[in-house]
Amino acid sequence: MHSISRIPKDDSTPATPGAAPKVGFVSLGCPKALVDSEQILTQLRAEGYETAKSYDGADLVIVNTCGFIDAAVQESLDAIGEALAENGKVIVTGCLGAKKDAAGDDIITKVHPKVLAVTGPHALGEVMNSVHTHLPKPHEPFIDLLPPQGIKLTPKHYAYLKISEGCNHRCSFCIIPSMRGDLVSRPIAELMLEAENLFKSGVKELLVISQDTSAYGVDVKFRSGFWNGRPVKTHMTQLTEALGELAKSYGAWVRLHYVYPYPHVDQIIPLMSGGHILPYLDVPLQHAHPEVLKRMKRPASGEKNLDRIQAWRKMNPDLTIRSTFIAGFPGETEAEFEYLLDFLKEAQIDRLGCFAYSPVEGATANELENQVPDEVREERRGRVMLLQEEISKQRLKAKVGKTVRVLIDEVTRSGGVGRSAADAPEIDGVVYVKPPYEPHKKLAVGQFVDVTITASDAHDLWGEAQ
Repeated sequence: MHSISRIPKDDSTPATPGAAPKVGFVSLGCPKALVDSEQILTQLRAEGYETAKSYDGADLVIVNTCGFIDAAVQESLDAIGEALAENGKVIVTGCLGAKKDAAGDDIITKVHPKVLAVTGPHALGEVMNSVHTHLPKPHEPFIDLLPPQGIKLTPKHYAYLKISEGCNHRCSFCIIPSMRGDLVSRPIAELMLEAENLFKSGVKELLVISQDTSAYGVDVKFRSGFWNGRPVKTHMTQLTEALGELAKSYGAWVRLHYVYPYPHVDQIIPLMSGGHILPYLDVPLQHAHPEVLKRMKRPASGEKNLDRIQAWRKMNPDLTIRSTFIAGFPGETEAEFEYLLDFLKEAQIDRLGCFAYSPVEGATANELENQVPDEVREERRGRVMLLQEEISKQRLKAKVGKTVRVLIDEVTRSGGVGRSAADAPEIDGVVYVKPPYEPHKKLAVGQFVDVTITASDAHDLWGEAQ
């Protein structure tokens, strides 16, 4: 999460006459929301606005919200309240902006009636119109100050590439389509140009994100675009292949997130042998029992998912699979939950997150019968995580003695902290790296190093740089 630092107000310091107007920015939520924030910041910079580092230094504040679950809604409302208290001029955007309460009223303005404007997600034009209304843009924008890759909120060495907006699924626990709409795939030439600009700027890891990466191009019937003078289909396989070729020319990584286990994903696995499309799939499975998946209205059955995972691992034994699951979904029996545990024991998911089911206002799952009591949901979530801790511990222990490629994220007094191909930033584990013995060799952020693994636990690895 990117947020404004909390610095006490100092009303005695007037704004510099003729200075560019400054906008503060608070970005909450998932990587897809982060990309929305980057697009807004890029446009602000293109038009000559500056970014404030504190509430006091801002002429107004934009808060990009999340509204997926109750905890995220409260975090967003708290952030808006803080911005109003510290600055007073606040524009709100993001998923919570598209959410209504049970009476059909706007949640944000009901709690915070003093906000200047409210928009939904991926609403760049609306946000900028609101900014222009309340903070007129400079007369002479310094477009030459805008880097080709735009303004990024991530560290310089990795970035997110959002390939589409919206989702065509109607999962019963999710309200994302009502907030972000149906699938809209971005043109492939536009994506490739953005990726190239990011690599040119020094990005060493590109993280591909969307609501459903596997469905890329479905909405446009996989029409062909052009890149480097040749036709490329608007399809996950062709996009991944093109990104892999581009990443190779810059010595960089590409990591795939939100990959639904459709049959054509089988075509992606062979592309992971070249070292640039990482052998890593973030697959949002959510459950394993067919009846629970049916109530969830998920687009796949648990039995096929297990077969597919086993087939993928035969094609690439180094494949890391990350997934998320929900425990205590309405109607989940103890037998169905035990089925999930058996699935996890057999599937041996490398990286796993589990959430106790949380009702989301507007989701059809709220109307299902046999709601599971809160304490049972939490108890089942705990059992999943206890099992996963042992699975993860054993899978990481098998890496001791091996040498892995690591991208350094942070340099410390004792060496550095980085991530292997098995570790996405902020959600997976890390590798603690002891520097080489040679005194003239030092680790650097954004550097790739080969690391021999010497120790492990249930989450992280330790090793020595070669």
